Amino acid sequence: MLHIRTVFIIAFFCFFQLSQAQKPQKPNAVEIYNQIQKLNFLGSVLYIAAHPDDENTRLISYFSNEIKARTAYLSLTRGDGGQNLIGPELRELLGMIRTQELLEARKIDGGEQFFSRANDFGFSKNPDETFEIWDKEKVLADVIWTIRKFQPDVIINRFDHRSPGTTHGHHTASALLSVEAFGLSNNPERFPEQLQFYSIWQPKRVFFNPSIWFYGSQEKFDAADKTNFISLETGVYYPNLGVSNQEIAALSRSAHKSQGFGSTGSRGKDMEYLEFINGEPIKDKTNIFEGIDTSWNRVEGGKSIGKLINSIQERFDFSNPSASIPALLKAYQMIDALEEKHWKPIKLNEIKNTIAACAGLYLEAVATENQTTPGTALKIKIEAVNRSSIPMELQSIKNISNNNSTPITTILANNATQNLSVTIELPNDMPYTQPNWLKEKPSTGMYQVSEQKNIGVADIIRDAKLEFELVINGITMTFERPIVYKFNDNVKGEMYNYLDVVPEVSSRIIDQISFFNDGNTKKMAVIVKAGKDNIKGEVRLELNPDWSVFPDHIPFSLDKKDSEKTVFFEVTPPKEASETNVKSVVSLNEKKYDKEQVIINYEHISKQHVLVPAEAKFKKLDLKITNEKIGYIMGAGDNVPECLSQMGYKVSIITPEEINSRYLNNFDVIITGIRAYNTLPLLKTKQHLLLEFVKRGKTLIVQYNTPDKNIPANIAPYPLKISNDRVTDENSAVEFLAPNHPVLNYPNPITAKDFKGWTQEQGLYYPNEFDAAFTPIIASNDKGETPKKGALLVANYGKGNYIYTGLSLFRELPEGVSGAYRLIANMIALKSVETTETQP
Repeated sequence: MLHIRTVFIIAFFCFFQLSQAQKPQKPNAVEIYNQIQKLNFLGSVLYIAAHPDDENTRLISYFSNEIKARTAYLSLTRGDGGQNLIGPELRELLGMIRTQELLEARKIDGGEQFFSRANDFGFSKNPDETFEIWDKEKVLADVIWTIRKFQPDVIINRFDHRSPGTTHGHHTASALLSVEAFGLSNNPERFPEQLQFYSIWQPKRVFFNPSIWFYGSQEKFDAADKTNFISLETGVYYPNLGVSNQEIAALSRSAHKSQGFGSTGSRGKDMEYLEFINGEPIKDKTNIFEGIDTSWNRVEGGKSIGKLINSIQERFDFSNPSASIPALLKAYQMIDALEEKHWKPIKLNEIKNTIAACAGLYLEAVATENQTTPGTALKIKIEAVNRSSIPMELQSIKNISNNNSTPITTILANNATQNLSVTIELPNDMPYTQPNWLKEKPSTGMYQVSEQKNIGVADIIRDAKLEFELVINGITMTFERPIVYKFNDNVKGEMYNYLDVVPEVSSRIIDQISFFNDGNTKKMAVIVKAGKDNIKGEVRLELNPDWSVFPDHIPFSLDKKDSEKTVFFEVTPPKEASETNVKSVVSLNEKKYDKEQVIINYEHISKQHVLVPAEAKFKKLDLKITNEKIGYIMGAGDNVPECLSQMGYKVSIITPEEINSRYLNNFDVIITGIRAYNTLPLLKTKQHLLLEFVKRGKTLIVQYNTPDKNIPANIAPYPLKISNDRVTDENSAVEFLAPNHPVLNYPNPITAKDFKGWTQEQGLYYPNEFDAAFTPIIASNDKGETPKKGALLVANYGKGNYIYTGLSLFRELPEGVSGAYRLIANMIALKSVETTETQP
């Protein structure tokens, strides 16, 4: 469920720039030369794994930039199930961020990006568990769809299909599906609905990409039998770029900022290994394309094209790239005359972009506003510049959304800017800007994408585009450009955003989770936002009939686009415990709108616009809380403080820099957010103050951390070792090991019912070794495993209490899971146990 609110460049282009996917391409002579080299290579590699960050960027960069192969990464998921180190977004919104990070990575290493419809539901321990949640047949169909669409000569799997249970279940599942798809993609009886778009295809061979990590150590990897391996020297230095392949790969890897995967580049020799799995055997242990014609000879009628491009490459003038345009235009015509259906459109697009780059052709379509609505007339500023002596004429501009063309007939003289203005009409049924995989409600394991041609498309499909028709030296060709919004930032300079198409009105219930435990009526705020000028309508709340709301509806009017108005409803709960999903619905001109507009805006990715249901949860729980003051230390990013505030606690966000004994005295309870010790190095130096805080009679609650070198030895007052233990099945039965402990009884009696309805893992990274001073409170386990007792550990220390928990409260609280609220209330209320003060 979506619930959290927040406020083609080839490789090597933007090493020093903030990422702006919308920014126009401005290739230099070296980059143009690389484009020409790639024109002459007709071979492709598809790398397959499970998540963003699973890909081997060294191999992707090597094949794309050294071999010049068309290279792509198929990530089965968008990484929705992970944690977020840069903000509070989780689940589908985190998937949006990680999708964009993958796209930024591919811009750096030169690859392309694909996905399946698989939803990253969180960690699984084996592929059988994975396939219980994913629809295996649909994900297999998506892998085959990508193979038929991309037509790889070679497939490389990141993970081993022969070792289930040794790594994340998604990992092994990706390899199993890849191996199965390798044997089925050439079968017309499998998924025949795909064949109206693409033909069957049989890759030549499939490999597994082993690593030191897979073997467990360098020593074991060195000792492994490599008879069936091929070896690739990927430590290439690119003198025309001044960087090594590893440095490019490190920059690509560093695009995964939400996972904290900043990487330092290296130089010198570097080997990668591939183990042959299936297909045509290979003799040359350094060439995965052995026996595959990667020249133009593989295309009927292509031999002369290869010779011409060879000549263009040999004669390329780095001081005057435009000198290559006449020959490139001839090659363009020769490619256009081919009958072949796969490589022809790919190479036509590549050579067209190369011609534009050689000419310094700059085409831009800029809207005067950053958002618009369907049916709107838009004024678009056009800039067109030909920075070469090649004759060029702009003949027309087409609005792709409705196929209407505007005749222009303007000569583009050498370096003479043409600034034009056109007005376009957007259709009344123009789709809103929205990720295609989020238009329909997803299931736990799968996204729903109805249109076959949109399956696997990485980015938002934007229909607000213009097509420029030009005649270049007598040859007509077209160039698409998205409509963008451009502005100047006083610090960052020229900035770009895509033009977003938004609903005429959207709304947002301010509090996603609201509690009515005292039974009193509450005022609930709804923000209504205008998508265009001069709108009038009414807003209402839809909720269960046992809840009452007054008034039935509230009229509103908004004069200006982007303006907002807050309205208040009085909501009264029923007498008995109850909860209701609440929807905000706005009526405007007899049309109803029930979406909230979410903007994801980070500097390292392009600004993202998402429409989510305008929903919230109102709950009347059997929940009691006490009046402790809470200090919360944020870690990797979560919404727990907001949930605690909704419960009625006074919560203050504190930083490690603020921690001292006097300041801590303002609080009764300190809670560290998820992965706080992993992400806040300074916290380690303040740990002794936190333990003294406990010793004085207070409570410290530490949420899960991953086992790494940043974990202080004194993370707990007694020995405790964090492990990789977890319970992935959120429905696993819970055994109460200490049923009389206050944490299970005060102020809320905790029963097995409180562990029902949990979402995405019961808990993770449990301690598996801990001192006898700790009381383990619960035990549970996944199927076939021994009970894990480290989910919730409580220890008296001095006059206070120390709690370590790996329970996934950071997921359950924002989802409104009642039992999670009752349990954390007990943890906060834990009273000191009369005991002799224990020395650290």
